[in-house]
Amino acid sequence: MFVYGGVNFEPYRAKLFDTIGATIDSIETYPASEGFLAYQDAQHEEGLLLLLDSGIFFEFIPQEEYFNEHPTRLGIGEVALNRQYAVVLSSNAGLWCYSIGDTVKFVSKNPYRILVTGRISHFISAFGEHVIGEEVEKAMKRAMEKFPSAGLVEYTVAPQVTPTEGLPHHEWLTEFSVHPDDPDGFALELDNQLRRLNVYYDDLIKGSILQPLKLVGLRRNSFIDYMRSQGKLGGQNKVPRLSNDRTIAEGLLKINQQTTSR
Repeated sequence: MFVYGGVNFEPYRAKLFDTIGATIDSIETYPASEGFLAYQDAQHEEGLLLLLDSGIFFEFIPQEEYFNEHPTRLGIGEVALNRQYAVVLSSNAGLWCYSIGDTVKFVSKNPYRILVTGRISHFISAFGEHVIGEEVEKAMKRAMEKFPSAGLVEYTVAPQVTPTEGLPHHEWLTEFSVHPDDPDGFALELDNQLRRLNVYYDDLIKGSILQPLKLVGLRRNSFIDYMRSQGKLGGQNKVPRLSNDRTIAEGLLKINQQTTSR
C-alpha cells in the first residue's frame, strides 16, 4: 500500500506504478503541523473524510472574501458543495481561528468529504484570470493522460507579462524524466484543458490579450538544485505549483542554465 499526502499524486501515478511493476492500493491523507485533518476512507468515492471529532473546530472562509477586512466565516453546517474555501481552525492544542493557508472544496456533505485544491496565496491573476492550483493540476493530469509515454518530475507556472516578442502568456516550467513525443502537442493540450477549466483564461485567449501557454523544458534536477539553493531541500518543502510573480520562475531559469552541482 502507498500512503501519501501534501501533493497531488495523479500526474505521477502511472509513472510510479510502472516503476513498481504493478498497480497497488493507495490512500491519500491530509496531515498538517496544526493537526490531522482528513483522510481517504473509500477507494471509489471522491474526496477525503474530514475529521470532525478529533479536537479541531473548523471554519471556512469563501475564497473570494479571504482578503476582506471582515470575511464571512462559515461553520461546517453552512458550507456548500463545489465552492472554494480557505480553512480556519481552532484546536485543543492552543490554536485559535488560525488560517492554515490551504483551500478546499466539499464534494460531499453526507459524510463531509473535501478535496484539497491549493494554497490561498498561490494563484495567477496577472490579467484577471485568477487561475488556481486545482485548475493547473487538473490540466496537467489530463495532458499526461493524453501523452502516457511522458514522465513528469515537477512543474510550476508563472505569468510572463513582458515577453521579448508576442503577447503575454503563462509559462509552464517543467522537468520531465521522459519528454513528450510531441512537445507542441502536449503544450496545446495543456492550454486547451486550462481553457476548459477557467472561463476567464479562455476569454483572454479568445480576446487576444494572452497567447497560448509556453512550455519551457528544464534540465534534470533543476527543481532539486533550486530548492537546495533556497535552503529548502527535503521532503517537507515543495515548489509552489503556481505564483503570481516570476520570483520562482527566474530562479529556476537561472539554475537551469548552470551546470548541475551533482
